[in-house]
This record gives sequence, C-alpha cells and structure tokens, in this order.
Amino acid sequence: MGNVGTGTDGIAGERHQLINVAYRLLGSVTEAEDAVQDAYARWYGLPRSRREEILSPGAWLTTVTSRICLDRLGSARARRERYVGAWLPEPLPDRTEWGHEGGAVPTGPSDPADQIVLDESVAMAFLVVLESMTPAERVAFVLHDVFRYPFAEIAEILGRTPAASKQLAASARRRVSVARTPATPTGRADTVRRVKEAWEHKDIAALVGLLDPAAVMTADGGGMVGTVLRPVEGGARIAQYMVAIADKAPGLELLERSVNGVPGLVAQRDGVVMTVASFDVSGGRVTRIWAVRNPEKLRPWAR
Repeated sequence: MGNVGTGTDGIAGERHQLINVAYRLLGSVTEAEDAVQDAYARWYGLPRSRREEILSPGAWLTTVTSRICLDRLGSARARRERYVGAWLPEPLPDRTEWGHEGGAVPTGPSDPADQIVLDESVAMAFLVVLESMTPAERVAFVLHDVFRYPFAEIAEILGRTPAASKQLAASARRRVSVARTPATPTGRADTVRRVKEAWEHKDIAALVGLLDPAAVMTADGGGMVGTVLRPVEGGARIAQYMVAIADKAPGLELLERSVNGVPGLVAQRDGVVMTVASFDVSGGRVTRIWAVRNPEKLRPWAR
C-alpha cells in the first residue's frame, strides 16, 4: 500500500481544509480547532504501519474530523439549551481589512480563524440556517454542497446509505432555499452604512425607515455581558433599543467592517471590541440583525 502524504509536512498541510470544514459544521472557531486537534491526535495515535497503509491521509483526517463534529453537534444541542440567552455562531473578521485598518493585529498564521476562507458558506445568515438542521443534515449538506464530497464518502461518515445521505442533504437544501436571496454587496454595504449613520445620530425615524417592519434582532452575550436574552422583534422596537444602547454607551465607536465576509458593524470602546453585528438585507431594508457580545466569541477580533 502507498504512503502518499504521510510525512509531517503533508499532514500539517491538511489543517487549513480541516478547519474550514469543522467551522462550517460547528459554527465555532474554538470548537473547530478542538475537533481538528482531536483528529490529529487520533492520526498520530495509529501505529506507523497502519498510517502507511492509508493512501489518502487527508481523506482519513476529513472523515475523522467530520465524525467528531457529528458527535459534538449532538451534544451541542444540550449545551445550548443551558446557554444564557440566544446562541449565535462566532463571527469572523477579514484579516486583510481588520488587521490593517481596524487596529487589531492578527495573532499569526497559526490562528485557526486566519485559516477560514470567507465566502457565502460562512455568512452569518447561512450559519444560522445551518443551526436549524439536524446534525446529520448539516454534515451531509456541508460536505456535499459546500465541499463537494461524494455521497458514498458521506454515507461512511454518517453510518447510513448513500441514498439516505442524499435525502438528508436534500432536506437541508430545502431549509436553505427558504432564505431570501441576499442583497448585492454594494446594496448591503450602503444599507449598513446608513444604519451606522442613523445609529450614531440616534435618529429613530431614520432607523425605522431602514429596518423592515418585521425585522428581528438577536443578541448573544452568553451571560457574560448585559444584553437582551430574547430576540427583539419589529423595526420600531429595534430602533428604540439601538438608540437606548447608544445613550448608555458613551464613547462607543462604530466601524464598518466585514463580518464573515459581508458588510457589518463593529462597536469598540478604547480600542476594545464590544460587539460585532451582522445584517441580513432585503429590498434595501434590514431584516435580521445578529449581535455577538460574548467576549469569548470575540477573541479573533482582539488586539
């Protein structure tokens, strides 16, 4: 049997792909890193003779990482039921933008967040939809529709038939299809910029005009910082809440920055990031706001 890629460099080179898979499956940089570390530990725990029999270490590591994520998705539901308030995926900065313009300094090439490719499959709206799926649906959909793995390989990971795995992906795809078509990058950026300006001027009327009447704002403080524990529904109520926050937070600076690859806002005070906000926009109006305030989820944004 061959031993293609079994060298240290070859195995280490798989880390980038594994982190990308695990983050999309788990929605957490920290949990993704833990899953990948666990997969590598299992690889190095194999006898050398067994490792040399594996023709594609990358495929083996992807399979093991996906199985670990599948197990953790099952237990995550129980943990999130005990979570204080709403649970949101961890937001990611664009290092080419945030590292140079935002004042934050990248922690280095080994930082898991730096290895995640920012595309439509990590947009907050997309990750939130993934959260609504069963663990098996999420694994089948992400591996097939995002990373183009064949159903024969996915079936092995899920312990199901290829046909059943295909059905899981189809079910997940229907969940995704009900989401609105995202705004164009230019349109989204313009709307977010106008929200920022209205927020800074504490202009409730302008905010109401920019928010869909049925808009929903969800905040994640994890019980570590003050925030609403339940979603705020309705454009008028959200506008009033945003202005109230501005009144209570003097010295808060708003920055237009990419969040998970799309235009968003970052609120910081004295150079410390306090909140990272993502937006879903349709027809020039904001339909959803996801505000992450849990400090543990803002580590990639730290100096």
